[in-house]
Amino acid sequence: MKKLTGKIVSAMLIAAIGISGLMACSKKEETSGASNSSTGAQSNGDPDIIIGTANGSLCLAPLHIAIDNGYFEEEFKAAGVTWKVEEIDLNNLSSLVAADKVDASTQLAGAMIPQIDNGLEITFTAGLHTGCTKYYTKDGSGIESVADLKGKKIGVPGIGDSSVIALKRLLFDNGIGVTTENLEVEWVVYGLTDLPLALENGAIDVAALHDPVAYSAEKEYGFKKILDLSTDEKFKDEYCCMAFVTNKLAKENPKAAAAYTRAMLKASAFVQANPKEAAKIQIDNNQCSGDLEVNASLLASYNYGPSVSIAGVTITNAASELIRIGELKADDPNVFVTKAFTKFDGVPDSFKYENGSFTEVN
Repeated sequence: MKKLTGKIVSAMLIAAIGISGLMACSKKEETSGASNSSTGAQSNGDPDIIIGTANGSLCLAPLHIAIDNGYFEEEFKAAGVTWKVEEIDLNNLSSLVAADKVDASTQLAGAMIPQIDNGLEITFTAGLHTGCTKYYTKDGSGIESVADLKGKKIGVPGIGDSSVIALKRLLFDNGIGVTTENLEVEWVVYGLTDLPLALENGAIDVAALHDPVAYSAEKEYGFKKILDLSTDEKFKDEYCCMAFVTNKLAKENPKAAAAYTRAMLKASAFVQANPKEAAKIQIDNNQCSGDLEVNASLLASYNYGPSVSIAGVTITNAASELIRIGELKADDPNVFVTKAFTKFDGVPDSFKYENGSFTEVN
């Protein structure tokens, strides 16, 4: 696992699953998985845990790999937990959680932290990989960095998107107003795939893009990159995509929550060690389209080394910054993190995958 170093200051976004990018395919499918540890027979009753997944996103690689490589089956069988995987629309996460339609999945912590602050009943359990959002302008725009964005139109996939949360933090660092009372930039919402054309046509000054749209737009239009969350000193060591479970599952069935977290840690460690194989598995199982070499290169460019402890630190520091900016109602980040993050017994801090086997890391 690549070591996460430097100041961990917030939980942000991951490649290709900006809130606008986490959409399920039009064809809804369900698959049922393991059952009890004694017989391994498929459950005929209500499962202990429903795992939400979605196709079309490269960055959901750990979730896809946990399904495809049997890590869910392995961990749930060992824990005596019945389970089901169901394709859902993660854009509707709040309503799905409220309706008990999903017990666990992965999401962008940067976007979910404000929702947890507003009452969303989920808790994060592990960090899966670091961010991959990029911000572009056109050559000749006069914009060289975030410090030049005062008074500019910034195109984003949604006001609640984690790309907005990340940029607010950096704008605040540069003395540019981001609050309702003192807003010194203009947020302009476009569909993620429409943002490159909006920038090319001059409708916006800067576009916030998630891979693989960012990668494609840079190649096609030759945009100038002014910020890359995967390499920027402030953001490069942050976890953006994290595994979560509902508060209900965490309280009522911690054994299932722990098994889910272990499987996700294993899957992320596998992607870290084998990005090309992970990309091929996604393509072969119709979970993500694209060119194998490009997808593998993108997966390899992010740190998929998972961690439980650093996820907790990430959320704590994220809450600290967002409270200072005024984005959260909470006034104590340490109290907030008790809601937003949970560590379960029997779950190591991480796993390392090497020579076909996993080693627990504590």
